[in-house]
Amino acid sequence: MKTILITGCSSGFGHATAIYFLERGWKVIATMRHPRPELFPASENLRLLPLDVSNAESIKRAIADAGEIDVLVNNAGIGVLTSLEGMPMSTAREVFETNTLGTIAMTQAVLPQFRAKRGGTVINVTSTVTLKSLPLLAVYTGSKAAVNAFTESLALELQPFNVNVRLVLPGLAPTTDFGKNAMPRMEQTFLDAYQPMLDGIMAGMHQPQPTTKAEDVAAAIWQAATDPNAPMRIPAGEDAVAVANQTT
Repeated sequence: MKTILITGCSSGFGHATAIYFLERGWKVIATMRHPRPELFPASENLRLLPLDVSNAESIKRAIADAGEIDVLVNNAGIGVLTSLEGMPMSTAREVFETNTLGTIAMTQAVLPQFRAKRGGTVINVTSTVTLKSLPLLAVYTGSKAAVNAFTESLALELQPFNVNVRLVLPGLAPTTDFGKNAMPRMEQTFLDAYQPMLDGIMAGMHQPQPTTKAEDVAAAIWQAATDPNAPMRIPAGEDAVAVANQTT
């Protein structure tokens, strides 16, 4: 029975992925800043661990407690939708600390065991905004695009050790808590000059259109974890597939 460790499991993609793998007989280590057992079905194959990917000591403790794993999913992330002009640099640093450096730090922490056993898979969850840019997402997009480049270089670095590295790129996911979680970083930072742009973006998001469901992302992560011939980049969701096809 294989073991997967997933970051950011309190909601959205991470939560859906944890349940998806549990239902298919895997051992799942679901991590989040504040573990909430009530979010998951009771299972002897499930462990919940506290983890803050922006904190080195928290990462060290989680990896030690997790023990041997077969797959790492770097899913934890934070969003922000606002103009660069109005964004405090402290917010930009917070986004990169979690989305980019958190992913790098978690990956670095598991590599000794993956290299030693000459096997393992690292799956990084980014976004299709890295393929098709949108306004007011410059810092968020930059944080995720950096992970794309990091992942593709790392894949070459780890080939000699039989360690697989993959990217999963979701599209717009209105049914998750991503937007709600991003709101505190928007409040009192938005400049009036950019309001028409924001209004246009929000109106477009509410139009009928293909979107990504959390289960789409879980299925893409499953492919990345179980199919040795899976492509490096796996779009997740109907809209994500369409964007990926337009950019290839």
